[in-house]
Amino acid sequence: MAFRLRLAPEHTTINFFAYQRLTLAISALMMAASVALWAVMGLNFGIDFQGGTTIRTESNQPVDVAAYRAAMTGLELGDVAITEVFDPSFDDDQFVAQVRIAAQDGSEAVTPETIQIVEAALKTVDPSITFPSVESVGPKVSGELILSAILAVLGASGAILVYIWLRFEWQYAVGAVAALVHDIIITIGVFALFQIKFDLAIVAALLTILGYSINDTVVIFDRLRENLIKFKTMPLRDVMNLSANETLSRTLMTTGTTLIALIAMLIFGGDVIRGFVFAITFGIVIGTYSSVYVAKNLVLLIGLDRTDKPKKGTPDEYANIDA
Repeated sequence: MAFRLRLAPEHTTINFFAYQRLTLAISALMMAASVALWAVMGLNFGIDFQGGTTIRTESNQPVDVAAYRAAMTGLELGDVAITEVFDPSFDDDQFVAQVRIAAQDGSEAVTPETIQIVEAALKTVDPSITFPSVESVGPKVSGELILSAILAVLGASGAILVYIWLRFEWQYAVGAVAALVHDIIITIGVFALFQIKFDLAIVAALLTILGYSINDTVVIFDRLRENLIKFKTMPLRDVMNLSANETLSRTLMTTGTTLIALIAMLIFGGDVIRGFVFAITFGIVIGTYSSVYVAKNLVLLIGLDRTDKPKKGTPDEYANIDA
C-alpha cells in the first residue's frame, strides 16, 4: 500500500474568504508601511549600488570598531562605515568586520596603494588583521546597476502580466501581478526596516520571488479554471474556495520543503549569502500568503465572465495532481 505524505487533510473546507476584508486591509497596511519605511529610512545599499570599496577584514582578536575608526581618521578617505560581522559558523577565534569606503572623487575605485595604506593603519590596532576580500564599484557603474535592477523587476512583472493574460483572462493577470507587487514592496520594506544590505544578490532574490509566487498562483488559477467548467452554476466565491482547498496540500508541501532548505542555508550558509537567503525565505512566505489571500480575492472583486467560450491554454500539469 503506497504511503503519501500530506501536510493537510485530503479534503479540507477552509473558507479563505471568511476574513476577506481584513486580509486585504492587512495587505494594504503592510504595503503602505513598507513604502513609508522605504521613503523615510531608505535602503542600506551595498557597494553594487552605492559605489565605492568594501573591505572584508579578518582577525584572531575581537573587533574594536572605535579603534578601527580612529586609526583611519587621518587618511582623508571621506565617508567610511565600519561594522562588525557576526555569524554562528565563525570559529571562536575568527573575528570579521566590513569596512566600506565611499567612492572617491574623480576615481572609479580606491587604488591598491590606498588599500595598502588602510591595511597599514589597521595593523597598528591589530597586527593579525588580514583583508581576505576587496570589492570596488565606481559611481557610474553603480548608477547603471540601479537602473538595470529596476528594469529587470519591471520587465519580469510585465512579461508575467502578458503571460497570464494570454493563458487565462485579463482579470487573472491583474490579480496575479497585484500579488507580485504586494510581495516585492513588502519584502523591500522589511529590508528598509532592518537596514539589511541591499545589493545585486537581493535583486536576484526578488526575481526568484516573482517566479516562485507566480508558479503557486498559476497552479491555483489552473484548478479554478477547471472547476469553473465543471461547476457552471456554483457561485464564483465557492468555486474559488474549492480550488484553493484542492491545491492546499500541494501548496504546503512545496512551500514547506523549500523552506527546510532555505532555513538550513540561513543558519549555516554564512554571512556572505545571508541577505540573499533571507530575502528568498521571507519572499516565499509572503508569496504563499498572497497567492491564497490576495491574487484570487482580487479576481473575485473584479469578477469573471463565465459565459461559454473557447478555453485558453493548457492546464498546468501540476494543477491536475490530486492534492
